[in-house]
Amino acid sequence: TYTELYPNITQDESGMQKLFKQFSFPGGIPSHDAPETPGSIHEGGELGYSLSHAAGAAFDNPDLFVCCVVGDGEAETGPLATSWHINKFLNPARDGVVLPILHLNGYKIANPTVLGRMSDEQLEQFFHGYGWKPYFVEGSDPDPAHQLMAGTLDTIVAEIKKMQRQARESQKPVDEALQPWPMIVMRTPKGWTGPKFVDGKQVEGTWRAHQVPVSDLQTKPEHLKILEDWMRSYRAEELFDAGGTFREDLRALAPIGERRMGANPHANGGILRRDLVMPDFRDYAVEVSKPGTATFEATRVFGGFLRDVMKLNLEAKNFRLFGPDETASNRLEQVYEASDKLWMEPLLKVDEDLSRDGRVLEMLSEHMCQGWLEGYLLTGRHGFFSCYEAFIHIIDSMFNQHAKWLKVTRGIEWRRPISSLNYLLTSHVWRQDHNGFTHQDPGFIDHVVNKKADVVRVYLPPDANTLLSVGDHCLRSRHYVNVIVAGKQPALQYLSMERAIEHCTTGIGIWDWASTDKDAEPDVVMACAGDVPTLEALAATDLLRQHFPDIKIRFINVVDLMTIQPSTEHPHGLTDHDFDSLFTKDKPVIFAYHGYPWLIHRLTYRRTNHDNLHVRGYKEEGTTTTPFDMTVLNELDRFHLAGDVMDRVPRLQPIGGHFKQYLRNMLVRHKQYIHEHGEDMPEIRDWTWPY
Repeated sequence: TYTELYPNITQDESGMQKLFKQFSFPGGIPSHDAPETPGSIHEGGELGYSLSHAAGAAFDNPDLFVCCVVGDGEAETGPLATSWHINKFLNPARDGVVLPILHLNGYKIANPTVLGRMSDEQLEQFFHGYGWKPYFVEGSDPDPAHQLMAGTLDTIVAEIKKMQRQARESQKPVDEALQPWPMIVMRTPKGWTGPKFVDGKQVEGTWRAHQVPVSDLQTKPEHLKILEDWMRSYRAEELFDAGGTFREDLRALAPIGERRMGANPHANGGILRRDLVMPDFRDYAVEVSKPGTATFEATRVFGGFLRDVMKLNLEAKNFRLFGPDETASNRLEQVYEASDKLWMEPLLKVDEDLSRDGRVLEMLSEHMCQGWLEGYLLTGRHGFFSCYEAFIHIIDSMFNQHAKWLKVTRGIEWRRPISSLNYLLTSHVWRQDHNGFTHQDPGFIDHVVNKKADVVRVYLPPDANTLLSVGDHCLRSRHYVNVIVAGKQPALQYLSMERAIEHCTTGIGIWDWASTDKDAEPDVVMACAGDVPTLEALAATDLLRQHFPDIKIRFINVVDLMTIQPSTEHPHGLTDHDFDSLFTKDKPVIFAYHGYPWLIHRLTYRRTNHDNLHVRGYKEEGTTTTPFDMTVLNELDRFHLAGDVMDRVPRLQPIGGHFKQYLRNMLVRHKQYIHEHGEDMPEIRDWTWPY
């Protein structure tokens, strides 16, 4: 397979020399099972995700057999430790099988492993409690160990086929046909068949065998001799002919075609990927006859759209929804009209929306949801991950690894593009007032933006119709990480579906209905990104128009955050000319932003008018309080925004003293009111766009 994809690596002595030289070498190939490796969907440089990836690959692949080797070091990581529960989410009637092979060699880089020091009896009890049936394979002599492993695999494969046949053919309920899944616990020495001693110290069977057991070959001839003896112990001359070609009789033992590990199409999921059958998102539009007056829950509207995406693809079995026990909390529960939550453990009468064939996967582990989804996407399917905004940070590092995978595979010709990884982050920072400070963190956006521009996209739809447009686009896209941040609480709606599509297509634009600078230069640009910042920016605009009817305000909303970057930095970025035409070259810009304000400065620091840009956003101020008070604590509220305009528009400063006093008084009144009544003032709660 390798030679088919890399013809310069020929199957002879010359090709072998090239392969050896390029391994872990500048200009060559990585030392792990990186994207360049045929047959790989999991590099494994960062440990913890092998079993969740394996399960994601097995979902809806009834004929797929996924062997997953878990090192005893990896088994100590948090994500892997909870991954033993995958057997509660794999349905033998419709899914493939995952065979975990726990490899106990006893050591990590410099320490023993926890599971490696446990007895077989302890391990059997441990895994039996998790619902596994462990088979033990142990040995230090290679030949009998290989025979034992082969015999064990034969037994396990026969057992698994019987389990699948019972589940698929039996008339009994699926849960009655369930049995503990087989797994293998394999004990072999660390550094097996390597040097037994180096410089008088034991290597094989100890932590010293990790990675490079013998070094300093150029300066220590005795080390070079150890290496030579080690290599010669494998008797390569018996495996290859004089020209370095693998013997034909041995080659004939290998599988052919797609049965080869490196040619398995599931490991190049873009080959198998089929577009989703999509409903027309415009059919789910909310009516907006007048901007800023009607109220809807954006994610609840979006849930109806996802429900029908699920319905239309039930036959294809290639779409799933993932989340850490938050689908209903995030107002997406309409999807249960199309499919329940998957649950393979006992069902009780009080349970709702649980079934053996559900396509919504919920487990209170963001790591598991991310790993399942990655495995599902990497093998050619589609999915969506909804999560509380603050807690998506739990998988920061997993996102890193997937984004790196996408970046590298984009440059590998034989790797086909896979479906995008789509996040819907809701229950966000500005409406976690009831849960408090621990639930308030919009920083995942900052983290995502650090990755390559050809991989990441960030969307901040301000209302339901823009969320529908953005969500449809993301589900159709390939080979990106799409981050959508949208609120779930009742909120004002601003754009009709027609205008929402126009706005999302450009990603940024002037809202003429909220602006007063038509055919004139603005006094100030009021910009915003995010649903709550949009509300506060509009309310601030209203205050200014009430008190200064002649003020010229240009109102700009950003739905695609990447548009504010220069076009030289991101493919969605505006050219400097287009950016200046929106934000002007010299007028003050007040930018109300959903997240940490310095990100906007990072993205725009090269822009002509950056010196006049003033950004309000989340400043790590929060507690259990009212929704509006969250904005006040972070100075993102309408009163602070209006005050910022007064401070930065020169002609208003001499005449704005009374208005500034009014703004300060309103902030005092706000504090007094919420401390007495426990809710925001009526003029805040009930505000709508009056023009």
